[in-house]
Amino acid sequence: MIDIKLLLNDFDFIKNALSIKKVPQETLDIVFNIANIYKSKLKELESNKAEQNAKSKLFFEYKKQNKDIKELQENLTSLKSKIAVLQDEVNNAESSLNDVLLGIPNLPDSKTPIGDDENDNVILETILEKKKFDFVPKEHYELLEVNKWVDFSLGIKLAKSRFNVLSGGAAKLNRALINFMLDFNAKNGFSEVCTPVIVNKDSLITTGQLPKFENDMFKIDSFVDEEIELQKGQKPKGHELYLISTAEITLTNLYRDSIIPIESLPIMLQAYTPCFRKEAGSAGRDTRGIIRQHQFDKVELVAITTPDKSDEMQEKMLLSASGILKALDLPHRFIQLCGGDLGFSASNTIDIEVWLPGQNCYREISSVSNVRDFQSRRGKIRFKDGKKNILAHTLNGSSLAVGRTIVAIVENYQNSDGTISIPDALKKYMA
Repeated sequence: MIDIKLLLNDFDFIKNALSIKKVPQETLDIVFNIANIYKSKLKELESNKAEQNAKSKLFFEYKKQNKDIKELQENLTSLKSKIAVLQDEVNNAESSLNDVLLGIPNLPDSKTPIGDDENDNVILETILEKKKFDFVPKEHYELLEVNKWVDFSLGIKLAKSRFNVLSGGAAKLNRALINFMLDFNAKNGFSEVCTPVIVNKDSLITTGQLPKFENDMFKIDSFVDEEIELQKGQKPKGHELYLISTAEITLTNLYRDSIIPIESLPIMLQAYTPCFRKEAGSAGRDTRGIIRQHQFDKVELVAITTPDKSDEMQEKMLLSASGILKALDLPHRFIQLCGGDLGFSASNTIDIEVWLPGQNCYREISSVSNVRDFQSRRGKIRFKDGKKNILAHTLNGSSLAVGRTIVAIVENYQNSDGTISIPDALKKYMA
């Protein structure tokens, strides 16, 4: 969530920054109007409280001097009632403002170039040369099916389209990649955590998936922990739960409503989880193969740090993800996303795109984002520096999407006879 004080004090800056993310003007007008109502009510409340304090002092002085206090007492009683009404109005205005701010994206920082869409993203660096083939390379789905490493029809049989069943070499490769990624990131200082794949609404609000992207989430029907809640003497109630779209949600929310000692920072975490996305906004895209699935495996990195160290941490996370691709000898490049292509919660994002010879193009395999204090403000993630409690900076990044790494290996390590070789770095994990 963006800073209310900044919104009130410099709305023109907020408006210009959010225009880079293509936030509609009418949405900003609504925010501006609600913010002004809140500011006006807050000013009126503070003015009346100041008057109450002054008259309270006068009241005690009059009492000491045995002066008539009847009129002053009536004024104070009237002020008390007025302040109570104003306090309710301020609370309601603040609640309305917070509700609308939950749907407002993070401000892009100075690293984010201005641009409308992916065509305006900036290539920062290209790593490793593309492999040369003496035959026309095939796309991954052809190779997977020829080698009987995937069965899309069984995925549909068990669930629906955009689910699949990996078998044989692909199933082993999937497991090998997960273990390789976790081991690699651990050597770079990321501690492994195993988290639930089902979360509540508060967790999704903190990281920014709710309320804006509810249509992309797989929601689980509410259920009642009747036995547990009756034991606590509570009336049973339903719980809205969702399947996670990324372990960023669970890892970040481990520290929701927390004050972290500064000496415990930075916190560097990783987790392997299956991830679930409806892909509601991507109908018709990548319908063949395993690039865009409703369920996929991913190793995620999350870091929590002080504001002055977050840029350095983003670089560290990028190098860890890139290091995996280097170890697998997969050509890739860093892409700085422009404002029009930036995610909801991100202040700046660098994508890693891997080369796919079968498709003859680079495709995203990781996004490493600095979120600044956007999620920390929503989830009250703070650190203690002396006597001050300061909002931490949070970062997240894929390291890596496992299915897309399989795609990259299959296409880059294909042979002329359709077979697929295994990168040297993975051979001990495939045993």
